Amino acid sequence: MSWFKRDKEGITTSTKEKKETPEGLWQKCSNCKTIFASDDLKNNFYVCDRCNHHERIGSAEYFDIIFDEGKFRELNPKLVSGDPLKFEDTKKYVDRVKASQEKTGLNDAIRTAQGKLDGEDFIIAAMDFSFIGGSMGSVMGEKIARAIDASIKKKCPFMIISKSGGARMMEAGLSLMQMAKVSGKLGQLAEAGLPYISFLTDPTTGGVTASFAMLGDINIAEPDALIAFAGPRVVRETIGRDLPDGFQTSEFVFEHGFLDYIVERPKLKETLALSLKLFKS
Repeated sequence: MSWFKRDKEGITTSTKEKKETPEGLWQKCSNCKTIFASDDLKNNFYVCDRCNHHERIGSAEYFDIIFDEGKFRELNPKLVSGDPLKFEDTKKYVDRVKASQEKTGLNDAIRTAQGKLDGEDFIIAAMDFSFIGGSMGSVMGEKIARAIDASIKKKCPFMIISKSGGARMMEAGLSLMQMAKVSGKLGQLAEAGLPYISFLTDPTTGGVTASFAMLGDINIAEPDALIAFAGPRVVRETIGRDLPDGFQTSEFVFEHGFLDYIVERPKLKETLALSLKLFKS
């Protein structure tokens, strides 16, 4: 026996009359699942105020956080990948690149920009994981190289924000060449007496970690970021034993001497400004 019964028909809302919640109005923390208004999360630098989890963000968000008033000029925005190897796996490489461009609105997995930090010229190369996993291909190497040239010309500091799955397999050896290319360019930056800050975010893996991500005059990272050459699962299967707690997190890497410090995103800009002042003193 039911305790309640409907006395009148038509008291439900018809499908046509239902109002849908606008997309993007709310966002869920990917760690503790707390739901936030998107504006609140943005105002807190995309960091959960419950569990301090740093959500993955892209180049646009980092530029807005770091550059004074969020103002910058993008460098070499029109560089796009070619397909000299005519690579094809489950789909053609050219089709994969085109699909990523349409989905993300980006031309490749990195953007470079020039702006001001605390009133001083500053150039940043920031990766976007949403574009084929932030993979390192010829465009990434070339854009970083040109950004370093711009830093030398402007006599200003340079920063790479890494967020990458490593080398782009669809470009094979051409991708691996970017490790040496960027490392050589960073040598030129050092010869010019200009600082290079490497900022490792979640995740920084593969050939990026094995080369320029670990070559900074200062190596810094966000909390709890995955920093590794090969991921934990691969390492575990290779050595056949359990891994220590927190293995390959930024805290673990810091404890073993590979990072200078870990910085939370709300303090990133002021920490960078202070660090760069120390190079001048």
